[in-house]
Amino acid sequence: MTELTKLNIDYRLPKKNWMDTPAEFKQGMFCHGSKPKDLESVGFPNPREWSPKDEDWKLPENWKEIIIEGMRERLDKYRSFRLFMDICVRCGACADKCHFYIGTGDPKNMPVLRAELLRSVYRKYFTASGKALGKLAGARELTKEVLKEWWYYFFQCTECRRCSVFCPYGIDTAEITMIGRELLNLLGLNTNWIAGPVANCYKKGNHLGLEPHTYKSTIEFLLGEIEDITGITIEPSFNRKGAEILFVTPSGDVFADPGNYTCMGYLMLFHELGLDYTWSTYASEGGNFGYFTSNEMAKRLNAKIYAEAKRLGVKWILGGECGHMWRVISQYMDTWNGPADFLSAPVSPITGTKFENAKSTKAVHIAEFTADLIRYNKLKLDPSRNDNLKVTFHDSCNTSRGMGIFDEPRYIIKNVCNHFYEMPEDTIREKTLCCGSGSGLNASENMELRMKGGLPRANAVKYVREKHGVNMLANICAIDRAALPALMDYWVPGVAVAGVHELVANALVMKGEKERTTNLRGEPIKSVKS
Repeated sequence: MTELTKLNIDYRLPKKNWMDTPAEFKQGMFCHGSKPKDLESVGFPNPREWSPKDEDWKLPENWKEIIIEGMRERLDKYRSFRLFMDICVRCGACADKCHFYIGTGDPKNMPVLRAELLRSVYRKYFTASGKALGKLAGARELTKEVLKEWWYYFFQCTECRRCSVFCPYGIDTAEITMIGRELLNLLGLNTNWIAGPVANCYKKGNHLGLEPHTYKSTIEFLLGEIEDITGITIEPSFNRKGAEILFVTPSGDVFADPGNYTCMGYLMLFHELGLDYTWSTYASEGGNFGYFTSNEMAKRLNAKIYAEAKRLGVKWILGGECGHMWRVISQYMDTWNGPADFLSAPVSPITGTKFENAKSTKAVHIAEFTADLIRYNKLKLDPSRNDNLKVTFHDSCNTSRGMGIFDEPRYIIKNVCNHFYEMPEDTIREKTLCCGSGSGLNASENMELRMKGGLPRANAVKYVREKHGVNMLANICAIDRAALPALMDYWVPGVAVAGVHELVANALVMKGEKERTTNLRGEPIKSVKS
């Protein structure tokens, strides 16, 4: 990877017109191509061995017709797509809002220009002015070079929607990226880091493709860790019919560090509450990588959670700290698979709170659930156990801009930690900066892209690190917990990453626990207050 700390980003206008500047595929800036076995397993078209580095992508002979017809179908199906293709005036309000443009200086990473890559082809084949005037009307032919440019830049967008916050016309450029990826998917041009988890989740229920017994045994390992720390034996149920609540969390919380500490937090919290809940080893994934391939695939993967809720006969769904799981449930589920009328409107069995926002989806975010518990004084908490931490909070794109969860995680953190500091106001809440690795970009082969895309977020963390001594970046997203450690290690050494419910578990005083000497990570803590 290039030594990015010496990077001198050039934001000056390029000498050539963007149409005359072909995409240059740079190592470290893109992911490996999808594997045919993964596409075949979910019925995706045109599976084959190919590599983005090769000159020949082995496209089907009628590839251009496939793309044009795919555009036609989506223009007819999605009114928003046609609207977004027509109404942009290229004012540039979004240009400097994208973390990939800020981190790379590449004009084609301006949201307006990334959208123009697709919009220019739309004009050529679907507008009278584009057909008649061509380049004068901002139109261009669909060529193999243009197709490759699409692939390179639509996979340099995390669909975070920050640009849409600033667009005066309300254009959602993330939706344009999603359509662009759908069209590429028609030709089998996906990435391995997306297609692999999609196939695994479709076949086995989780992104890693692990069998039910493996999922269960991994959680049992975490239970042993909890017993060593607290002296308390926890015995959760799996696939239990008749439980009140189905709990679904991203598999990254079960299998990946530091997400596994967040999972331990869930287990400890639910045990302390005596919650009537069950895990599913079949709907063992909250995340939805189908969302990064096509609307139809996202719909198929979302359906498994609700099918399992119906099979087990639960009343409602409680979901863990995940990003795109919640964007899909909050913004798309009702259209695709809902409303879930076979479930009950969620009511907290501990506080009696009716979660009015979840009347249709029947799914409550764990941050909402826990904030409600704290509000009604249902937990005994010792925030001094987190006194080794100075915490800031990263608003995960999907749960903030996509769901509107801003205050609940902050309320939780302020009740379980004594030292909390906000990053600058134009980098948080609805204006939050992305981790730079979402929407399936958290691979290892594109690490330079990730570090560049995450630079703006890292700069905001660096600010509170230098001003307040912040050493912990909390969040409520599994992708963030997987992606941000590398970003912090590179740009802001000394800042660790944690899920909010890891901090909750550290502070949670459990009935019958032994005196805790360490937090969940084995780090020394103060004695429990009497």
